[in-house]
Amino acid sequence: MATVIGMTAIAVALLIGFGALGVGIGMGLLGGRWLEGSARQPELAGMLRTQMFLVVALLDAIAMIGVGIALYFAFANPFIGQLQQAGGG
Repeated sequence: MATVIGMTAIAVALLIGFGALGVGIGMGLLGGRWLEGSARQPELAGMLRTQMFLVVALLDAIAMIGVGIALYFAFANPFIGQLQQAGGG
């Protein structure tokens, strides 16, 4: 059972870490492109800002879904119940 708990902890760390890394890279690229678009056409900066914030919210939602799944595995691990039913714990 200790192996299942250890592997789950590693999976949770990878899930949260890679989720944060991906969102950070995505927001960096998005912010750079927004600055570039605003510099090219300043009259569209307001519309571009609104669309940028919408995409930032969607990116952040992806990270929060990953954190929710990671917390589910950390505190209500379904694999431990399956292991106990199989007679391994």
